Amino acid sequence: MNEDIKSFTISIYTENNIGLLNRISAIFQRRHINIESLTTSQSEIDGVNRFVIVVNMTETNANKIVKQIEKQVETIRAYYHTEEETIFTESCMFKIKSDLLFNEPQIQNIIKDSNTTIVTVNKEFFVLEKSGRRNEIESLRRDLNAFGIMQFVRSGRIAVTKEEMKITELLTEFNNQ
Repeated sequence: MNEDIKSFTISIYTENNIGLLNRISAIFQRRHINIESLTTSQSEIDGVNRFVIVVNMTETNANKIVKQIEKQVETIRAYYHTEEETIFTESCMFKIKSDLLFNEPQIQNIIKDSNTTIVTVNKEFFVLEKSGRRNEIESLRRDLNAFGIMQFVRSGRIAVTKEEMKITELLTEFNNQ
């Protein structure tokens, strides 16, 4: 049976303990699966963190990895979802020389056309922020590359599911223990 490799968003609800990130990444490493994006944050319940990991693999492997992750003591619950089942975005920032903002009208058009926000401007540089899909961010990066980017950083994916995950009841129960 030949399964297609697809992009999956894996959401992991955990306690916040030292070494957990290392153990979770080792699960992917043992299967030779590259993590495309990883974000951690507080979840909707105090004291419970959420990992959002993006990987390209088969659904069979996604299912196996989620089961392995759930065996970790600190893991409360793990899920995997396709891109069609989630609403997601990424953020990025660009640092560019200030003189270009005033001397290159094309940069002003790029900023306006891409719905990019100017975060700060000073004598030496200005900083842009953009949120959106990875292809939108990559397109903006290509456009700005022609003018010279001093610094660039992109966040990992943040995502919520379209369907209710019913995790809140489980997390509330966990938090009350």
